[in-house]
Amino acid sequence: MSKTTFSIIKADVGGYPGHARVHDELMEVAEKKLSESDVLINYHVTHCGDDLELLMTHREGEDSEKIHSLAWDTFQEATEKAKELGLYGAGQDLLSDAFSGNVRGMGPGIAEMEFTERKAEPVVAFLMDKTEPGAFNYPIFKIFADPFNTAGLVIDPSLHPGFRFEIMDIKENKKIMMNAPEELYDILALLGAKGRFVIKRVYPKENSKLPADEPVAVVSTEKLYQVAGEYVGKDDPVALVRAQSGLPALGEVLEPFAHPYLVSGWMRGSHNGPIMPVSQGDAKCTRFDGPPRVLSLGTQVKNGEFDEPADLFDDPAFDNVREKSADMAEYMRRHGPFEPHRLPMEEMEYTTLPEVMDELEERFEEL
Repeated sequence: MSKTTFSIIKADVGGYPGHARVHDELMEVAEKKLSESDVLINYHVTHCGDDLELLMTHREGEDSEKIHSLAWDTFQEATEKAKELGLYGAGQDLLSDAFSGNVRGMGPGIAEMEFTERKAEPVVAFLMDKTEPGAFNYPIFKIFADPFNTAGLVIDPSLHPGFRFEIMDIKENKKIMMNAPEELYDILALLGAKGRFVIKRVYPKENSKLPADEPVAVVSTEKLYQVAGEYVGKDDPVALVRAQSGLPALGEVLEPFAHPYLVSGWMRGSHNGPIMPVSQGDAKCTRFDGPPRVLSLGTQVKNGEFDEPADLFDDPAFDNVREKSADMAEYMRRHGPFEPHRLPMEEMEYTTLPEVMDELEERFEEL
């Protein structure tokens, strides 16, 4: 049997109202467009905050022109509907006028993985809003490298060898492969600087029962402001993680989100705040355009087919996490324009500070 490709391609093509969520009519446009495709095996249309999310399975492999063209055309049609409805920021993530083979570097975020299906293939999609690609560093590291999170790294012989991390330097446009647990401290030295070094993919080791060249996790790493040359919205990353049978169990995959860790983004992409794990019904950003949200949808893939995804954070087990996140959001908000709520000047993507400094330059005196 040929390999299956699972693709998430997402874009903000208009918010309702403001940056809160996606209008139902945009989702209907996407649903109709994908239903007419003869290249997809299956699909699911949803949203996280104001991002329109396309989850698709197919046999075309990663970076397929057919799949990316389908997503691009879907976003274009949704943009036209957004303009018709007068929605905020219509088409803001579409940074080019012409499709050029795939959507990488054109604004939309992409997380794709091609793999050989196991007898049972659980796949979890994580969708974030109001934050950056580095927001996945903490949970993906915990899932695949931290035995305090993933007990299988200690007690399951199939996980015990560890995993390989593909880490990108998104400022220098370079990448490096690193092994856990052998290079654990060096990995952490990079991943702690989440504004520059981000996990792109995770692979099994060569001595694993799984193919070493097939990823078991992948994260979108597109940086919108680097593509556009100016702030046009936070990157709002997505990720795919495979689970069970030689990989972390579903509960181990979800466990990192039991801690509402701090991420960058939130209002105007310029603030630190807690990530809040939410159900689909609560995947809308309201409090100071946030706090940053993460939605988790899980399904089983068989011959490329998958059923309606399970809403994995729609669970009272995460109620206390949401309460803690709300308390942390309140604490951070009280700082107003002061750091650490506001990002350091060199990390801000949306700011008048350069203009302010230019105006004040002549008034500064040497000490």
